[in-house]
Amino acid sequence: MIEFDQVRVSYDVPGGERRVVFDRLSLFVGRGEFVYIVGPTGSGKSTLLKLLYMDVRPDAGHVRVADHRSDRMKPADVPYLRRSLGIVFQDFQLLPDRDVYENVAFPMYVTGRPNKEIRQRVMHVLTWVGLAHKRRRLPHELSGGEQQRVVIARAIANEPYVMLADEPTGNLDPAVADDIQRLFMNLHAQGMTILMATHDYRIVRKYPSRTLAVVGGQLLEVDPETLGA
Repeated sequence: MIEFDQVRVSYDVPGGERRVVFDRLSLFVGRGEFVYIVGPTGSGKSTLLKLLYMDVRPDAGHVRVADHRSDRMKPADVPYLRRSLGIVFQDFQLLPDRDVYENVAFPMYVTGRPNKEIRQRVMHVLTWVGLAHKRRRLPHELSGGEQQRVVIARAIANEPYVMLADEPTGNLDPAVADDIQRLFMNLHAQGMTILMATHDYRIVRKYPSRTLAVVGGQLLEVDPETLGA
């Protein structure tokens, strides 16, 4: 489902030099896997996810997501890739002037799905995340945990085959973070491939799965039980 083949990524820093984030990075993630990406702030976790939705392109090597390869994709093809991905951010990125229903429906409008189908799908995913009764609330009327549930509902509205989550529990208290994590684990149980970047080691230990740590421009497999010890 996901492959990094000898990927190198760098960016400009003051002084005319370039900082290397990843060098000769190779990784394979099979269909239906749940993978945590861990590491300190600034280690490259978010960059790894950006490589997958082609917000960042490799300097060398290639990234493949299903049938999409970074070295063969034209800019016009990127939106089609992103429609097959569900993306969850730490800072929610909800439309502040749209209610819960409209926020979840938005990506479906973009893909041109019929209104009846949109209504059915939106109500289905809102019911699944437990927010059907708040479908007419604006984002500022919701708690942080409720906003993150809306983000998850929006991410799965178009039935993606891969979910990318960037610090999805970072701004939530532990009890709410557990509720959100259980939603991700339920998606995984239904067969979805999930990559989650996080520094919430408590979550990783409590809901263990394959865990990769960003170390020196590479990914090293680690035992979740050793994190934060």
